[in-house]
Amino acid sequence: MTLARQRRWAVIGLTAPAYLWLAFTVLLPLSAMLYFSFLTVAPFGGRVAEPTFSNYLDYFTKGFYLTLTGRSLWLGVWVTALCLLLGFPAALALAKYVRGRWREALFLLIVLPFWSNALVRTFSWTMVLRSEGLVDRAIQGLFPGAPHLDLLFTFTAVVIGLVHSFLPYMILTCYISLQAIDDSLLEAAQSLGATGFTVFRRVMLPLSLPGIAAGTILIFVPVIGSFMEPRILGGRGGFMLGNVIEDQFTVVFNWPLGAALSFILLGLVLLILAAFYPFLRRHMQGLA
Repeated sequence: MTLARQRRWAVIGLTAPAYLWLAFTVLLPLSAMLYFSFLTVAPFGGRVAEPTFSNYLDYFTKGFYLTLTGRSLWLGVWVTALCLLLGFPAALALAKYVRGRWREALFLLIVLPFWSNALVRTFSWTMVLRSEGLVDRAIQGLFPGAPHLDLLFTFTAVVIGLVHSFLPYMILTCYISLQAIDDSLLEAAQSLGATGFTVFRRVMLPLSLPGIAAGTILIFVPVIGSFMEPRILGGRGGFMLGNVIEDQFTVVFNWPLGAALSFILLGLVLLILAAFYPFLRRHMQGLA
């Protein structure tokens, strides 16, 4: 057996268990959901299910679903943009300006939200954003007689809760890309007369695009399907498509409709990624 064949079999042996696990835990449930999406009812409890396309047709014929889809996509844009706006400077500071134990301490603060339950984190925001909450009391203490700040059960509250949950993803992915940039490239640009802003725009930002793209995908995809934060922090004003999908499975027990809405949302995500793929590929090839 040649060396190349031995390496090939070694790669297959090392990667096969992971791919088999992914196939079993991802493809199998998705296949079952796809099957359910074309049924009239969930085939449980002796109920007879028949094939139908009505679950998909309902999405396009009822404006309610289209409106919620637009709100979910808009929520994803807002949360992703704010995470990038807040996360990239933090990642830049960690990668290029903070050293030693200060960096370790800041990393601890970044990963700290992962150590608490997501439900607890979300409910804690209700104590902060409601009227007579922590923020409102601080404002009243600094500015007596100011109007009360009541952000609970608003779209803004949902955005704040989701940014708090997903901001670490953007910081970590951008940090990895920025950390990989050789400092000699920045020094060379500065020695050629480039200003600090030019170095950032022409060198650092293009080289950090892989991290930005990874963070954007890791945030945007789960946010548009989120249901816990909109339900708790948004109330009726924060109702999204993810809440409708959750209700179909847990309240109404209409699994076929919930499965159909899930696959439509998945299709929208794939279409958005496909639309931006040429842009990302062109920039990644330029970096290579």
